[in-house]
Amino acid sequence: MHLARHSITSTSPIQILDARFDADANIFTASTPTGFAVYRAWPLQLLRKREFTDGTLTIVVPLHTSSILFLVGGGPSPLYPPNKVVVWDEALGREVAELEFRERVRGVACRRGWLVVALRRRVVAYEVGETITRYHEWDTCDNQQGLVAIATAAYSTLLAIAGRQLGHVQLIHLPPCRPPAPKSPPSPTIPRGPPPQPKNHPISVIAAHSSTLRTLTVLPSGRLLATTSSRGTLLRVWDSHTGKLVKEFRRGSDKADIYGVAFRPDEQDVCVWSDKGTVHVFSLSGTSRNRQSSLSPLTPFLSLPKYFDSEWSYAQYHIPSQTSHLALSAGTSGSKLSDVVEDEKCTVAWIKVPLPSPTSPSQGRSIPKQPPQVEYQLVALTYSGGWYRIALPSSSQSQTEEGKSNPISSAASVRSGRPSPLAGIRSSGGSSIAGSSRLDKGKQKEASRESKSTHSCILKEFRRYGRWDGWG
Repeated sequence: MHLARHSITSTSPIQILDARFDADANIFTASTPTGFAVYRAWPLQLLRKREFTDGTLTIVVPLHTSSILFLVGGGPSPLYPPNKVVVWDEALGREVAELEFRERVRGVACRRGWLVVALRRRVVAYEVGETITRYHEWDTCDNQQGLVAIATAAYSTLLAIAGRQLGHVQLIHLPPCRPPAPKSPPSPTIPRGPPPQPKNHPISVIAAHSSTLRTLTVLPSGRLLATTSSRGTLLRVWDSHTGKLVKEFRRGSDKADIYGVAFRPDEQDVCVWSDKGTVHVFSLSGTSRNRQSSLSPLTPFLSLPKYFDSEWSYAQYHIPSQTSHLALSAGTSGSKLSDVVEDEKCTVAWIKVPLPSPTSPSQGRSIPKQPPQVEYQLVALTYSGGWYRIALPSSSQSQTEEGKSNPISSAASVRSGRPSPLAGIRSSGGSSIAGSSRLDKGKQKEASRESKSTHSCILKEFRRYGRWDGWG
């Protein structure tokens, strides 16, 4: 029996123009050439969609989990002029207000009752209520990325924008953010008021980097600020009140385009992701789990480059390319390999996932009256429509892997009775390091060790989003 030859063609790939989480990562928005949609972040669920045939949007910012969205047109056929911010009420299904500027809008940030718009050389803040009122305007350096970050927790005040000089950050304090409206009748207990304001006047400018800023991120409370630069090798965390450098982490030794940074809500970790396709997770706690160079114990004794005293991520996850998922989902769109980039643009946020209830070993029943336990996981959204739920490696797993192979040493290894690294340094002519070529080779070896010793995050769930037919 002979059958006619048939060709198998792929469906059109999903194209996400913009994907953003709300301040608490409860929902996220996705903009495509045919409109925008709002999803629950986890469990993944399409909540509502809006189709447009007249043009496209490049920015869709949700105001927490309310029905208000801030829209900016863009792309080859903008739905709205790129110099406008349109306030959209999804409950009404229409525009309710708009702000027009003399130039293209570069970035938008919001919190309850406030909207901040970043232009190329200035940032404008507005109070949003029954009407929209201009609050203030600040000058910045050339801010083509439209960088702006705002603290969103109740009673927080911090607004971080680009400074007037290259690599600087301006810290501005707005009126305290109002708490969310209670979902249930208020309890008879006395409500908690705002935290006391610091006695000393907060610092207003931080010289964060010597090159152009790439990202600005603040904690919901506004206590910490994270910055990266156009070099893409370092992540710096600052105290927003004192302006002091709290932590400096190394993403890698090669240049990268940083896409974003996200603080864990409990302030224990911070993650960063870039065009390299890898999400790096760093510990912010005092008992750091971060990896360090095997030469870091020598820095008090030798004049080594700062590279060798760096803290590296304790966990990583590499986002696979689109073609890697052809076998994972029947709905994954395929295309020619030459048309698919190796690493995709993505955005990442932290979510809370409840753990299974503990059970009694003898009876196999749940133990009653145990408080629900949750763990923080990551959700990554790719601009080709991939949704990843990623778990961090457990501490027990990390300790087991370190016990098997631990090429990364630290000062603790010296204190534990191991031979001092100083004993292994041999040089001719009394010099510990002979020339810059050795330093370059040392960096290459350290980078190789870092990649081998890292702990991989665990992919818990993969799904697709971005289809209007309910798939996702």
